[in-house]
Amino acid sequence: MKRNIILFFVILCGFVLQTTLFQALNFGGISPNILIIITVSYGFMYGKKCGMIVGFLCGMLMDIFYGNVLGFYALVYLYIGAANGVFHSIFYQDDIKLPLVLILASDFAYSFTCYVLLYLLRRRFDMIFYFKKIIIPEIVYTIFVTVFIYPCILLLNRSADDVERGDNKVV
Repeated sequence: MKRNIILFFVILCGFVLQTTLFQALNFGGISPNILIIITVSYGFMYGKKCGMIVGFLCGMLMDIFYGNVLGFYALVYLYIGAANGVFHSIFYQDDIKLPLVLILASDFAYSFTCYVLLYLLRRRFDMIFYFKKIIIPEIVYTIFVTVFIYPCILLLNRSADDVERGDNKVV
């Protein structure tokens, strides 16, 4: 139960950070995708089902506040959470390299999917411009922010797991 409350606040804080603070700290109109970090982290830590639920909730927040079609971002984030849940079996908490690679790949997949479905189908064919000016800078910025956010998410989840098991120590 406490893990679900922590999850709710992590998603809410991630959404608020992504839409307020990091919009103010953008570089050339590019801001990091905090909700991708959260979706990938939870899918990676807790498996496919949790990744899908977290992805759906993150996507619904984006749909409700910023989407033109209800369910588009929810579906994209849901698939990203499910894809990262596959890697749960090789989850090692203290290693940050695999989560960085997964977040990089997921952010690329998210950006490319959004480009294809939101721009390419509307006859905006300047793919090189989109890659150089939007996708690559967003990936770099997201990876940079991941180095600071992922350990915080990991620490929150460790403490929630310890409380659920009955350990009163916070590692």
